[in-house]
Amino acid sequence: MSERANTSEMLSTDHLLGIQDLGVADIDLIFRTADGFKEVLSRPIKKVPSLRDITIANLFFENSTRTRISFELAEKRLSADIINFSSSSSSTKKGETLIDTVSNILAMKVDMVVMRHPDPGAAVFLSKHVRACIVNAGDGTHEHPTQALLDAYSIREKLGRVKGVKVVIVGDILHSRVALSNIHCLKKLGAEVMLCGPTTLMPRHVESLGVRVEHDLDKALRWCDVANMLRIQLERQGSDGISNFPSLREYAMLYGLTMERYDRAGKQITIMHPGPINRGVEITSQVADHTNSIILDQVENGVAVRMAVIYLLAARIPRAQ
Repeated sequence: MSERANTSEMLSTDHLLGIQDLGVADIDLIFRTADGFKEVLSRPIKKVPSLRDITIANLFFENSTRTRISFELAEKRLSADIINFSSSSSSTKKGETLIDTVSNILAMKVDMVVMRHPDPGAAVFLSKHVRACIVNAGDGTHEHPTQALLDAYSIREKLGRVKGVKVVIVGDILHSRVALSNIHCLKKLGAEVMLCGPTTLMPRHVESLGVRVEHDLDKALRWCDVANMLRIQLERQGSDGISNFPSLREYAMLYGLTMERYDRAGKQITIMHPGPINRGVEITSQVADHTNSIILDQVENGVAVRMAVIYLLAARIPRAQ
């Protein structure tokens, strides 16, 4: 992969706005491309000159550590030129609109925009108003497509398949963009999906997405092959941070994954978490660091999967003659 993609296999979309825009063939292509980049990342020199002629702007209108670093590392490994943008020090604080902000950046001849934004649909809106490839790095409580891709990729790597695997997503489903993207991705790939959490953190009509709902974590663990533990997103809840349940202590008692609860399931369960981890709330340190935990594998796979997404989308950008 030393040059830009020059293959008949290409993604069916010019942007990555959400999992629903991808077909199964697209996801398979991303995974196979990520396999190649994982081999690159194991080399002494972890860099390829594939995107030397591409400039990427990282626009983060929300705080981020893991996702931003993962995207930046993926872009650097592909030798792209990078522009980093932070809303805290930008003209958006002076009232500049999103389109004006991005248009000014695109005037610098940027080819691709990786954007995280607090408003659902911001990436879709932007894709209709600017001429650049848009990658959604998370839009409000809507979608986080690359997280879902790396999660499914990690399941495939650990278990050898995704089809037929029973995955329970536990926790704050209501406020989670990770949950929605995971549901779409896992269902497309043939996995069985269950959601587990308190009623107050479960969206209405969630069964319409083709998933099962269980409010007893012990029953969910006995059912599943994989448990993906979500953090409680206090910043997206009420002013007191815990308006959807009595206390963090009670939540941890009912929905926190401890070694005692893990052992009661009586089976080997693959443990996942998209991060950041609230140790002692949704998961204890013993479980997070267990041999069946693939949390750090998710972090590693995130770079390879994001490299694959960026590389394949860049192949659809018209090149200067």
